[in-house]
Amino acid sequence: MQNVFEELTWRRLINQTTDDQNLPKWLSENPRTVYAGFDPTADSLHVGHLMALMILRRFQQAGHRPIAVVGGATGMIGDPSGKSEERRLLSLETLEANVAGMENQLRRFLDFDCSERSALLVNNYDWMGRFGYLEFLRDVGKHFPVNVMLTKDSVKSRLGRDDTGLSYTEFSYMLLQAYDFVYLNAEFGCEIQVGGSDQWGNITAGIDLARRLRGVQLYGMTCPLLTKSDGTKMGKTESGALWLDADKTSPYHFYQYWINLDDADIDKCLRFFTDLDEDRIAAVVAGHEAARENRAGQRTLATELTRLVHGDEGLAAAQKATEIFFGAEISKLDDSQLNAIFADVPSKELPRDRLKGEGLCIVDALVESGLAKSKGEARRTIDQGGTYVNNRRVESVDTHLTAEHLASQSVMVLRAGKKRYALLRFGS
Repeated sequence: MQNVFEELTWRRLINQTTDDQNLPKWLSENPRTVYAGFDPTADSLHVGHLMALMILRRFQQAGHRPIAVVGGATGMIGDPSGKSEERRLLSLETLEANVAGMENQLRRFLDFDCSERSALLVNNYDWMGRFGYLEFLRDVGKHFPVNVMLTKDSVKSRLGRDDTGLSYTEFSYMLLQAYDFVYLNAEFGCEIQVGGSDQWGNITAGIDLARRLRGVQLYGMTCPLLTKSDGTKMGKTESGALWLDADKTSPYHFYQYWINLDDADIDKCLRFFTDLDEDRIAAVVAGHEAARENRAGQRTLATELTRLVHGDEGLAAAQKATEIFFGAEISKLDDSQLNAIFADVPSKELPRDRLKGEGLCIVDALVESGLAKSKGEARRTIDQGGTYVNNRRVESVDTHLTAEHLASQSVMVLRAGKKRYALLRFGS
């Protein structure tokens, strides 16, 4: 069995543990069962979830059994940890849809069919939903000293604010997550919980509850929060979160996020998010530092992580899209792929009849797409060799565009110069 504590240490994935002295030896003695929780506040996981996901993955690779807990019950309450205001409460129907959306993504990271260490995916609504209010207060609530709860950072930070405060609903969240740990220990022998550093209070509350209720010793471990070198949150884009769902964030845009990562974050992200070993990462970082302009570190990270999240097919599509922006000819793509690649490029709708017969004059196409202000400017651009259709150079001002020039079912890609793109969309 591999030494998972040593692995997590060199990858810098350990922020704090509940027993620094004994935990390394305890983890190396026998296979353990570990869990991390994921709030289903959307129908997809995002980059912020990757830290916990990769820790579960490391544990399983080292011979331990991971449990991914989707918070169907706790998601109805909302975790106040790290939040400045109360979350919007979700309906049961919405939560069920979100849980279903997250399930397939979890299966990309964890092996659910490998005998004794097969991963488990559970929903805490399955056990929390059976509790009545009075029963929960009697069986669980009486074991929580309020003075201890008030010392937790997630509570103190909100109680000290005059603008938002903390509702009783959020205050009780800690009890629910703590009971998850107790339940998972009783049902599956789970002995250690992992999460972000903002989960420390919830994790230690579960350990304390298990000691009071069952007299058992459980353990906890947190990882650093995912931030960039400038201290801002990683995984945020102009359009919002960087999702793991291809329909929310295309493989191309996912790949591009990592390609454009700051040099200062390369070493850290290679350690956090790839399965590359320590020597290989050191070699990639050294090569990157020797010639930063080649962006070898970013390319390695983008390749490894896009393959993990979107598979070989998604990686191939992302790399092909990247090549297109550097001038590769466009072919064998569909409308959705082109729309993802050129999401921020101006487009113009034209009737499909314009492609019939003689077709659409390239000069008119440049003007109507906005790439040329006048027919005279369009002709000069063509004569100077700066006009492209689907990244193939247009040789003559007499060129006419027909359905054969479509790059997909209904889209044609025009380019003027090196980087000025526009789309023509031909409807019915």
